[in-house]
Amino acid sequence: MTELLNALQANLSFVLTVLGIFLGLVLIALLAEKTICRRSIHPRGARYLAICAMCAALSGLLMVIELPVFFAPGFYKLDLSELPVLFCGFCLGPVAGVVCQFLKVVVKLLLKGTTTAFVGDFANFAVGCALILPASIVYHCKRTKRGAIIALVTGTACMTIFGSFFNAVYLLPKFSALFGMPMDAIIEAGRAVNPAITSVSTLVLFAVVPLNLLKGSIVSVLTFALYKRVRKVLIKE
Repeated sequence: MTELLNALQANLSFVLTVLGIFLGLVLIALLAEKTICRRSIHPRGARYLAICAMCAALSGLLMVIELPVFFAPGFYKLDLSELPVLFCGFCLGPVAGVVCQFLKVVVKLLLKGTTTAFVGDFANFAVGCALILPASIVYHCKRTKRGAIIALVTGTACMTIFGSFFNAVYLLPKFSALFGMPMDAIIEAGRAVNPAITSVSTLVLFAVVPLNLLKGSIVSVLTFALYKRVRKVLIKE
């Protein structure tokens, strides 16, 4: 815990940026609930908080379980922590989804700390929100099986596009600066896995894009298959 606090203090400007983006995403989600998602979100009160907390705790545990992928360097790993967050977003709305995604990362940091100077944890939050937020908004506009499919496809597409752009423009340079790993070394790590990786753009194309597509597809299929059953447990119809 002390090491985590010291790391937070050393990267205060980065932490403030993360908090600013979190508040911005909450505002977008709130506006969506008030305008686009005209259907009221239920339940409220204590059950709302309890569902959000349970999903965040479970997601934090899942975030600790990271699986390497053969097509990407070791600092890119697959986890399914967005699954309970999607349940939360589908059940309670986009605001709850964004908050749950943030709390998930906090739980993971308390359990395991950070090994990427917080960049990987921030990436998980931001890129995950690119899936959770649009998927939750679309689903709450049309709560049907067809609506769920459209929502999940939309979320996966947004996560893949945003995740690729965000990695290239911000995350990789920030990881290089905060973690002290030169960009050439990052690209070389990618080339060791795939000789076609020779630059930041090819690293994104051959590692980040397939990773986000794989993660989004797995989480989407599981959400579509399990959500109705989980909802019956979370909410008494």
